[in-house]
Amino acid sequence: MNPRIINGLAEFETLVGQELGVSDYQLITQEQISQFADATLDHQWIHLDSDRAKAETPFGGTIAHGYLTVSLLPHHWAQIADVRKVKMMVNYGIEDFRFKEPVRVNSEVRIRVWLDSLTNLRGIIRTRMKVIMEIKDNPKPAYEGYIVFLYHFES
Repeated sequence: MNPRIINGLAEFETLVGQELGVSDYQLITQEQISQFADATLDHQWIHLDSDRAKAETPFGGTIAHGYLTVSLLPHHWAQIADVRKVKMMVNYGIEDFRFKEPVRVNSEVRIRVWLDSLTNLRGIIRTRMKVIMEIKDNPKPAYEGYIVFLYHFES
């Protein structure tokens, strides 16, 4: 998938209220879940013990950490949009975020993004984007909420 090219601030401003796009699906593997557990020191058994997760949960196996799925946002955002004429972009926040459905091991996920608002804060642009992480073949999303980025555009 080729990302949508957004040529600077003036073009970005015209997209407020619009869906910006959808990323490709990404497979969530047990190896990835295990590596995330090691990186974050979150070794809860529902993420790592396949046999126990099959026996003791309604999920039929292990599930991805919710924060693993959130950490995929920059990767998926890069598939959706290529914002040009930017000196720097900073992750600024997450708002009104809700995990709605667990992401089971070997599921495929993608994100869908809308530009909710764009505010000029004395030269720094605050964007608020609605994001929904969809799970392939599941009507319920993994999560939905808003991500906030700060863009420093070139003059």
